[in-house]
Amino acid sequence: MLLKVEDIETFYGSAQALKGVSLAVHKGELIAILGANGAGKTTLLRTISGLNESRKGTIEFDRKKIDRMSPEEIVRLGISLCPEGRKLFPQMTVLKNLTLGAYVCRGNRQGIKDKMEEVFGLFRILRERQQQQAGTLSGGEQQMLVIGRALMSKPQLLMLDEPSLGIAPLLVARIFEAIKDINQRGTAILLVEQNAAAALEIADRGYVLETGEIILSGEAKGLLNEEKVRQAYLGL
Repeated sequence: MLLKVEDIETFYGSAQALKGVSLAVHKGELIAILGANGAGKTTLLRTISGLNESRKGTIEFDRKKIDRMSPEEIVRLGISLCPEGRKLFPQMTVLKNLTLGAYVCRGNRQGIKDKMEEVFGLFRILRERQQQQAGTLSGGEQQMLVIGRALMSKPQLLMLDEPSLGIAPLLVARIFEAIKDINQRGTAILLVEQNAAAALEIADRGYVLETGEIILSGEAKGLLNEEKVRQAYLGL
């Protein structure tokens, strides 16, 4: 097992955002996390990545306890987060943003160069725009850059927070193709996504969060046919 989250409780002041959440990600799996706004999906990813601290529970990654580690230590172990809202460095070039993503690999120039080529292979538009300021890219191109930047640290687990949010449908399809491609190359993925149908279409398994609790989990195909999921997230 690559990631094991057990009975996590996370608070914002006195407000409890996660209420005993447990989940697992095996090596090479693609896991979808579904839920309405405010369900705790972003908090879950931030807690795993060390940006939020849990009050209770444990998180293990590759058999190491990480729930009290710093975000930088967690990145070095092999977890990368693509945050909601993209959070690029808009005045910097595409190339500089990608290079910053490889800060934990400093000293391995050839490794960084090879990873850059892999990212350019996934998102050819980034190669064409590498000297362009990141802030001048379209929303979809910026999302590609955020994913590319996260890949530069060579993660074993890539966590994506709403990668399709505010992006034109044509580019959404391209981004989901890339996510599937990244997963098929061996990177495990934890995908938080409002587009439940698209997420479950490419996922192995899924979890449904509601007000900070997991209310459903199972194989992705099974969740697609689950009445509660169909009504709440698929509009059927």
